[in-house]
Amino acid sequence: MSRRAAGDAKRWPGLALGAGFFFAYVYLPILILVALSFNENRVVTVWTGFTLDWYKLAFHNDAMLRAAENSLIIASVAAVSATILSTLAAVRMAQVRFTGQTAVNALVALPITVPEIVPAVATLMFFASLGVTLGLGTVILAHTVFCIPFAYLPIRARLEGMDRALAEAAGDLYASPRRAFFKITLPLMMPGILSGLVLAFIISLDDFVTTFFVGGAGSTTLPIYIFGLVRTGVTPEVNAISALMLLISIALVSLSLFLGRSEHRY
Repeated sequence: MSRRAAGDAKRWPGLALGAGFFFAYVYLPILILVALSFNENRVVTVWTGFTLDWYKLAFHNDAMLRAAENSLIIASVAAVSATILSTLAAVRMAQVRFTGQTAVNALVALPITVPEIVPAVATLMFFASLGVTLGLGTVILAHTVFCIPFAYLPIRARLEGMDRALAEAAGDLYASPRRAFFKITLPLMMPGILSGLVLAFIISLDDFVTTFFVGGAGSTTLPIYIFGLVRTGVTPEVNAISALMLLISIALVSLSLFLGRSEHRY
């Protein structure tokens, strides 16, 4: 095989077939779930006709609405808090160079690679040792810590790609460091900040493991509620709620990608 052919992935034997199996395995069950959410038969495996009744039932389900409200509150507070902390950390890391900075950056990103159940159990043990009552507050705190790496990485990447000469030029024009930051650095950072905010919101909204361990009375989120429904059997209502969460996630991921691409317009 020539070097050019070796570098052309399209010519690798079996690649197209393998990719087809991969995408079918990942996305076909999701498509089936969405399709069955419109099935008028309560037995999800038997299609009898099209209906929107399960979506109407979901929007009139008080328990589901309370769970959705909890999810939005937790995700909003955790995402904003994590983004603020990540922005402060990224700016400071960009301004000050010190020995071991690469190790610190790796340490901040480490929770992304660690199985989520490990920090979830550790956080539960930490709260238990302090005698903290589990509830909405503990979930928000745990989600904030868990979301920091996801917000930090886009912000740090944006800072590293910025031209530092712009801030220096502002200083040459007698702008104070504070004014240079708010007039030059912060606007240029904004696409990365917004991308990190949306990404942190998605991670918190879809999180199950951390919420399952550190949640208490009155802190049931939408993933936890869906898990409770699935334990009694899969119904079209479960499919409808899952499809709605999927739609929200796709919209937010698309927004995050759009914000990330907008970085290159500056």
